[in-house]
Amino acid sequence: MLQLIITASLMKIQAQNLPQLGKSSVKEVIAALTLEEKARLVVGTGMSFEIPDSILKKMPGGKSPFDNNSGATAVGSSKNIINGCAGTTGGVERLGIPQTVVADGPAGLRISPTRKNDSKTYYCTAFPVGTSLASSWNKNMVYKLGQAFGNEIHEYGVDVILGPGMNIHRNPLCGRNFEYYSEDPLVTGKIAASIVNGIQSQGVGTSIKHFAANNQETNRNSVNTIVSERALREIYLEGFRIAVEESNPWTVMSSYNLVNGTFTSESNDLLTKILRDDWKFKGIVMTDWFGGKNAVAQMIAGNDLLMPGANQMDEIIKAVKDGTLDPKVLDKNVERMLNYILQTPRFKGYKFSNTPDLKAHALIARNAATEGMVLLKNENASLPLDKNSRKVATFGTTTIEMVIGGTGSGDVNEAYTVSLVEGLKNANLTADESLISTYQEYIKTARAKQTKPKNPLAAMMGVKEPVDEMPVDEALAAKMAEQNDIALITIGRNSGEGQDRNVDNDFNLSETEKALINTVTQAFHAKGKKAVVVLNIGGVIETASWKTIPDAILLAWQPGQEAGNAIVDILTGKANPSGKLATTFPVAYADVPSANNFPGIELPDNEPKAEGMMSFMRGKPAKVVYEDGIYVGYRYYNTVSKPVSYEFGYGMSYSNFIYSNLKLSSAKFNDKVKVTIDIKNTGKVAGMEVAQLYLSAPAKILVKPESELKGFGKTKLLKPGESETVTFEITSRELASFDTKSSSWVAEAGKYEVKIGASVKDIKLKGSFDLDKSLTVKKESVALVPTENIKELKFGK
Repeated sequence: MLQLIITASLMKIQAQNLPQLGKSSVKEVIAALTLEEKARLVVGTGMSFEIPDSILKKMPGGKSPFDNNSGATAVGSSKNIINGCAGTTGGVERLGIPQTVVADGPAGLRISPTRKNDSKTYYCTAFPVGTSLASSWNKNMVYKLGQAFGNEIHEYGVDVILGPGMNIHRNPLCGRNFEYYSEDPLVTGKIAASIVNGIQSQGVGTSIKHFAANNQETNRNSVNTIVSERALREIYLEGFRIAVEESNPWTVMSSYNLVNGTFTSESNDLLTKILRDDWKFKGIVMTDWFGGKNAVAQMIAGNDLLMPGANQMDEIIKAVKDGTLDPKVLDKNVERMLNYILQTPRFKGYKFSNTPDLKAHALIARNAATEGMVLLKNENASLPLDKNSRKVATFGTTTIEMVIGGTGSGDVNEAYTVSLVEGLKNANLTADESLISTYQEYIKTARAKQTKPKNPLAAMMGVKEPVDEMPVDEALAAKMAEQNDIALITIGRNSGEGQDRNVDNDFNLSETEKALINTVTQAFHAKGKKAVVVLNIGGVIETASWKTIPDAILLAWQPGQEAGNAIVDILTGKANPSGKLATTFPVAYADVPSANNFPGIELPDNEPKAEGMMSFMRGKPAKVVYEDGIYVGYRYYNTVSKPVSYEFGYGMSYSNFIYSNLKLSSAKFNDKVKVTIDIKNTGKVAGMEVAQLYLSAPAKILVKPESELKGFGKTKLLKPGESETVTFEITSRELASFDTKSSSWVAEAGKYEVKIGASVKDIKLKGSFDLDKSLTVKKESVALVPTENIKELKFGK
């Protein structure tokens, strides 16, 4: 007994003499770590995942690849720390290093609402999707939403949220475009920086993703993205650069794909030369879940954390022992991990409450949703609804089952969803009960006939497949027109992680949907009444062929859990629409500059076939060539004068605004030029306006788009007759394009035209200034040189 007491006392004394994170220097803690402990810190602790026995038996050793051999001294697993989180990092208890928790959630924290031996439920707020937030063009509003979001992350005991998603809307068929912000890198970077700053103001971290050029879901784990250095720098990396430099995110998530021949998580060019050397990023890089192939290459590249953690620890330990991984490289990865852990609430011992103010956050979500909605059409002031339009016929299955957000990691376990029908009732409008009952019965019958979802990831997560639209004949439409004052026709779309969208019956409306709009509108017009279409969608759809039919079109996006209330706020005029498109609506899919090479081609597969889940995770070898180069979205449509259905930056209001008094601080560029304009509300109701600054640059050395967005600003809520001065600042960075030959950002000498617009097409004011001498604004690392020639689109001005 005495011997046991002596031994225990010696162990306690020994532990007290060990370095402790936060009390000792990071270097001292690293020196005290064993090789196994270092490996544990750079590999996640695994993932709770149910795999059928039939598949498990076929895996090496009958062991799940989702389990990590992190050792008995690890503090726990992701499942029993915060139920439903995406993963945890490893810990070393003897040195005071805790595990930390990361969770999904570009549109709201994703954790399980239920917990073992706990009768309570733990819901989170489902905020509007990324594309909706970007369509608000309101950095201040997005920052405040980020504060509410960050509070939920903090109070539920999570350290880092895996978002925001920042990839470019290169093609409207990308299944995750709803998570992302825009086709434009400036909008992407500024909105991302705003939400990151808002979230991180609450003492928790973000992981901006997916870095980089991850603009499709088809073969996302294996596709080799072939893209020019210029297109990378100007389009696909620029938003990330802005977010890194303006918001200092705690982490960056590398993407699944390869860029110019190398997995991003194994790319020293991307993660060290560009991210750390050029942009001075100080945080950690983590993989997307099961991203990359070679754990040692990932460490060398600067990918500090392999998530969620599989069987990579042994690879790292072996590589250090046999000399293929320099211990100094591993120590640098570990150092960054420890510096990250020092920031976290879990390290600081924060006693989270599990009781964020969900009621207050729901109101923030509702207001944000209204700001992101875009009024596309409003013929004869059909909206807002007049006082005589109290009885409403709600057509479309989505009026009952609203799509508040996309599927996959972007989904949220919210307490409730307000449907459009419920939103109308909450506003004391009368929704036709017989029509509601007809749709409810149809949905019930259609749902009973459904098989599992077509998207494999959605099937695993138990996501319900939307039902096909219900046909509406002339008799039903005529009956509804007789009994009601106005028709609301809702068109819904959903998509998500793991699968891209289709052209037929998705980008294009189905024949049933086209007939629905036509039949209902004709019936209501025959009675001298109006029909309004509400687009409850996450990505761009075709509108040109049918937009002349209804009286008004409201683009509601996927607006979060307060969807129905927010839509009705706009329909009734309680809120004045102020959203503008952050992505172009083309006339037809064939007009999209990437249509001919999206999502690329599949290549011969010489690797052994993976089975079950691993087949889904690995994908097929594939290649996509970005032949559109820098001509993405409006940069293409404007330059080649291609007609579009609704242009970038477009959006209507219930107010009217006059732009005037353009002033430039100088006619000659010297470091910067300040631009000011006045905006006046000449309408009858209060409203907000988004002013956009586009720049047309000289193009003697490099070809350039016709114009590019270089600044934007949203007014406060202006009362009728009220004005506000909006200020923009143009620096040398805004003048510059990326010159591949010199690997530099270069501003060419010549005349620069300033265009202030309500959209990229609706230019209100013009001015200009001169740059007397060409400038090299910044020299960059030579990195990510394409592995093959690219036949890029090139246009002169």
